[in-house]
Amino acid sequence: MIFRSSLRHWALASAGAAALLSGAAPAVALDADDFATETPIKHLVVIFQENITFDHYFGTYPNAANPPGEPRFTARDDTPAVNGLSGGLLTDNPNLFNPFRLDRSQAFTCDMDHGYTDEQKSVDGGLLDRFVQAVGRTGLGCNPNGSTVMGYYDGNTVTALWNYAQHFAMNDNSFGSNFGPSTVGALNLIAGQTHGIVQATVPVNGVPTPTTVSISGTTFVAAGDPQGTIIGDPQPLLDDCSSPKSRAQVRMAGPNVGDLLNAKHVTWGWFQGGFAPTVPASLNPDGTTKTPAVCGASHAGHPGVPNPTDGQTSPPTDIHGPVTDYVPHHSPFQYYQTTANPHHLPPSSVAMIGKTDQANHQYDLSAFFAALRSGHLPAVSYLKAAAFQDGHPGNSDPLSEQTFLVDVTNALQHSPEWRETAVIISYDDSDGWYDHVTGPILSPSATSVDALAGPGNCGTPKPGAFAARCGYGPRLPLLVVSPWAKANFIDHTTTDQSSILRFVEDNWELGFIDGPTAPPPGQASFDRIAGALNNMFDFDNPPAMRALILDPTTGAVLDRD
Repeated sequence: MIFRSSLRHWALASAGAAALLSGAAPAVALDADDFATETPIKHLVVIFQENITFDHYFGTYPNAANPPGEPRFTARDDTPAVNGLSGGLLTDNPNLFNPFRLDRSQAFTCDMDHGYTDEQKSVDGGLLDRFVQAVGRTGLGCNPNGSTVMGYYDGNTVTALWNYAQHFAMNDNSFGSNFGPSTVGALNLIAGQTHGIVQATVPVNGVPTPTTVSISGTTFVAAGDPQGTIIGDPQPLLDDCSSPKSRAQVRMAGPNVGDLLNAKHVTWGWFQGGFAPTVPASLNPDGTTKTPAVCGASHAGHPGVPNPTDGQTSPPTDIHGPVTDYVPHHSPFQYYQTTANPHHLPPSSVAMIGKTDQANHQYDLSAFFAALRSGHLPAVSYLKAAAFQDGHPGNSDPLSEQTFLVDVTNALQHSPEWRETAVIISYDDSDGWYDHVTGPILSPSATSVDALAGPGNCGTPKPGAFAARCGYGPRLPLLVVSPWAKANFIDHTTTDQSSILRFVEDNWELGFIDGPTAPPPGQASFDRIAGALNNMFDFDNPPAMRALILDPTTGAVLDRD
């Protein structure tokens, strides 16, 4: 396993860590729900946000403009450099427009194009010069010339994230496992695999040869392939709160990390805003669904963001209208029979959160805080914010997202579990935002929906490789916030979304998604080739029990131990 050498040092340092933490207390808390781990991390919290590139949030890190009236950010003198935007990238960019700074008054933007094919077109064979033409959009909150796709924020807007980077660890070389939107990234997070459609509301079998087809713009099937590969955002077929009239629905085959955790009896859960139904399902006597559950909870959008003044709508559109909390295609475990909670049933008790019962490890976000308060925090927790706070342009924004990130992280730092916890802040896709780095193509594909280096071209796949898994995709932010994280550290290791999956597999000794024997090239989960996250941690020394409590509105530091 990747952490064994560090553990030898950890064993030597444990006595010193005990004294540092609380006198004679053990360095890592022990309770009935602790499980054997390869590292001192007993609780992993993965916050999985929406639609951001690294340059969009960290392009000029650690240098902020600091205009009057915005939260000021001043970097530490020893802050390391990132692979960001400077020089000609800012002043003579190959795109139609140069990158430009967006300030807090521009926190609300429209949503960019982040389709599997169009994201490849924007890269243009590595020239990275067609973002405006391929993925730029106009509309409320965006410039009418399409230039907003080149915009970026700095530490005066994404202040909390820049402060986390200052005090903990960040990776500047992490990528989406594939090109494409939310569902693609979410499935790679939990399975490293987007192939395996076995049931859908549109046909996926019996495709005429030798053609390839796109199904409703959301799924892909190669000729002669008995299953399909997801390239878009179909909804989970096994979810009462999906909307069959709005888009295709699919069910996936194969294992995910929840299956591996269950096999080892390790507690875990997916916690998502709005998952609790506003109208419960009703069932027939034979157990079939009489009326499905309804997930109608909502919040006013974009709190703290003023209405845009771009004059593009008349009468002006109110960006603060209600945003439905639950987004079905952001809930990856719902695609799999083994881990779905179709009727959105609650846990049978707080003590059962993370354990197998009627909720089947799928919960409303409120259950995470209930578990944390009661001392029942699962070993592995995946958090998805309600839509108004998930960072997705259009329905969310950086300021609303910041409130969610800080509320969660502050609560964890105030808990007894903090000394054995790691928080990973990560993202599902790029939204199409400009980033100047191209990831390595470790999964080639050559289909009618590929376009990285011309029509039908994303490299030459191995014979028998699953189609339409072109990747790595765009560069995304990745941060680790933990007492065990290196401080003010930039990791350049090449990682992807399945690196988080690999960390879970290794830390709890779960094995690989595909089992001990690797499938043929091009068919395996990405977990086997994923870059490790261990360089972002320091397991050779006692944990630095520093707390960084931030203001959830401004992101500024309130308290630092």
